[in-house]
Amino acid sequence: MDVVIIGGGPAGLSAGYELVRRGIKPVILESGDRVGGISRTEEFKGFRFDIGGHRFYTKIEEVERIWHEVLEEAFLQVPRLSRIHYKGHFIKYPLDPLQTLSKVGAAEGAKMILSYLAAKARPEAQEETLEQWVINRFGRRLYSTFFKSYTEKVWGVPCDQIQAEWAAQRIKGLSVRSLVSNALFGTNGSKSLIEQFNYPALGPGMMWEAVKAVIEQAGGVVHLRTEALGLRRRGSRLVSVTAGFSGEDVELPADYVISSAPLPDLVSRLAPAAPAAVLRAANELSFRALIVVGLIVRRAEVFPDNWIYVHTPSVRVGRIQNFKNWSAAMVPEPGVTSLGMEYFCSEGDEIWAMTDRELIRLATREIAALGLADAAEVDDATVIRQPKAYPVYDANYRVHLQTIREFVDSLENLQTIGRNGMHRYNNQDHSMMTGLLSARNVLGDRHDLWSVNTERSYYEDFRS
Repeated sequence: MDVVIIGGGPAGLSAGYELVRRGIKPVILESGDRVGGISRTEEFKGFRFDIGGHRFYTKIEEVERIWHEVLEEAFLQVPRLSRIHYKGHFIKYPLDPLQTLSKVGAAEGAKMILSYLAAKARPEAQEETLEQWVINRFGRRLYSTFFKSYTEKVWGVPCDQIQAEWAAQRIKGLSVRSLVSNALFGTNGSKSLIEQFNYPALGPGMMWEAVKAVIEQAGGVVHLRTEALGLRRRGSRLVSVTAGFSGEDVELPADYVISSAPLPDLVSRLAPAAPAAVLRAANELSFRALIVVGLIVRRAEVFPDNWIYVHTPSVRVGRIQNFKNWSAAMVPEPGVTSLGMEYFCSEGDEIWAMTDRELIRLATREIAALGLADAAEVDDATVIRQPKAYPVYDANYRVHLQTIREFVDSLENLQTIGRNGMHRYNNQDHSMMTGLLSARNVLGDRHDLWSVNTERSYYEDFRS
């Protein structure tokens, strides 16, 4: 059986892992120079950088088992500390009501409470946008202070143009009631209140390099720096994938194709071409990119958090990772600190168009403006660019996605998986699960990959 997997991130490698366990030897095509996708670990002069910060937390028992099966004792238990930086204050996140009120002051705190009560007395009748969703649960004042600025940095559009599904996937279960309960009684009933998580000692890429090794030892093939240039179809079946590597195009026969490539890339590479309506829909899907400016700071301790959210509107950085607080092995020596200054942008916009030198100057200037480190303490820096990091939930994405999905579903031996393959803001464990189930479908099962989502896997006992 010839199985071609496009993409060597968590979804594609999980599919490959499951296939080799069942005796199938897939060919995996990864366009990058290392596996892991956005969950890879980049290295610079002995420092390791995570692309966005990847907690290994799940309620899917099977995913948990695979993580420990692959890494064993290299899997660390890391306590979570993350705070919001807002106008010079550090405020714990998830929000602690008592601590938040002490930071913002009595007058502002009273306005937040009154705003919350007003939202509960007269909630928005509809919850179509992220703004409506958050205001109904927290009130307009809390929304404006702790959600609006950061969210608009991430997505580059006003919150009233972002669909409520984003909030439902990322912060569902978080409410003022749960926050108060957690603050007063230590209860923890929400996904967003996770207080510790697993993490590979050398970053998330350590996991995916190990999975790659398992696949190759079992006879599977993983090609790096290899692009899927075309997918040839005959009727309702794909028959081959053209791969470009080592300066040569090679046509690989395919009984099954599993793809985690962004849907616009996948659809545009079909031959014969997809219907015009499908191509138009694919071109309408949009993404946000991520730039990580890795700063090497000559100081043993900069701040105690794993990461901080920067809500301060006067700077452009959106989030700052402190990698040695994820794992001490992420830095080569204890007397220095590596920070990941994260800039959310769109390919081709002002930030994306900056040179690496300009980005390093910007990040150095902003870390000093935030009072976290002196510019003179920045010894070195690197820039990591990640296109198509986040699928955008704009007002029309559901219609476009449905058009694409109906066409993809009509191709009987093609499955799309993972964050970009489904244009869904999946977490790592959800992407893995889509990969595992796609492999079982190759072997005759009939799993609906679109049923793997946050709602099901975090708030119920998920069983594959």
